[in-house]
Amino acid sequence: MKLYYHFTGHGHPLVILHGLFGSGDNWYTLSNFFGEKYKVLAVDQRNHGRSPHSDVFNYKVMADDLNDLLIHEGISATYVLGHSMGGKTAMQFALSYPEKVDKLIVVDIAHRAYPPQHDKIFEALFALKLHRYKMRAELDSALSEHIPDYAVRQLLLKNVARDEAGNFKWKMDVRAIHKNYDGINREIRSETPFRKPALFIRGSRSRYILEDDLPGIKSIFPSAEFATIEGAGHWVHAEAPQKFAQSVMEFLSRP
Repeated sequence: MKLYYHFTGHGHPLVILHGLFGSGDNWYTLSNFFGEKYKVLAVDQRNHGRSPHSDVFNYKVMADDLNDLLIHEGISATYVLGHSMGGKTAMQFALSYPEKVDKLIVVDIAHRAYPPQHDKIFEALFALKLHRYKMRAELDSALSEHIPDYAVRQLLLKNVARDEAGNFKWKMDVRAIHKNYDGINREIRSETPFRKPALFIRGSRSRYILEDDLPGIKSIFPSAEFATIEGAGHWVHAEAPQKFAQSVMEFLSRP
């Protein structure tokens, strides 16, 4: 599967992997910032953004997708940064292809299994009949009945595009994502640890990485460091971009 990605900058490669319902576009500003020092590839994972769709949707194939992209681009080793679902893809890629990851950054997600947390979002997406609407403001108003959080609605509506006839359509494959949702929530496991440098960044207001998760993370990523961004929630990079960027740059700049 040939993934779509946004490229910017020069230097050592840095791959960025978005979270569930996201795309590389969510990282546009930070990609440009990191691009001042690194060659940044902000990737759309399968079933998201402008990348192809597939009924097969799990961390193994998403790690393999990334490997295929690196082979295509002639990249033998890279830094990998992933948020939420993208963080789990990054973990899986580091464990499956350790020789291709120089440093790993995981943003606000642990390796463990998570209970379903997006059922209301899926209900809202399936209830939203895109062909009935002509304006994005109408879509936002319709979504607001089910999703009161404006930021979440804007994240979801970034997945809406127009077809050749001018009608709205989903860029992401909502059906395939929902079908494989249980697999996306599963634990990342490995009998062989990833021993290279790893940084796990969490928001102080988020519950995705708990103190109880740290020993388990260290068992798979024994060199892992942890950074907490005060005042930020799950979308750490969007809520505290300067502090987040500083943590990333300090980690990557070390020998």
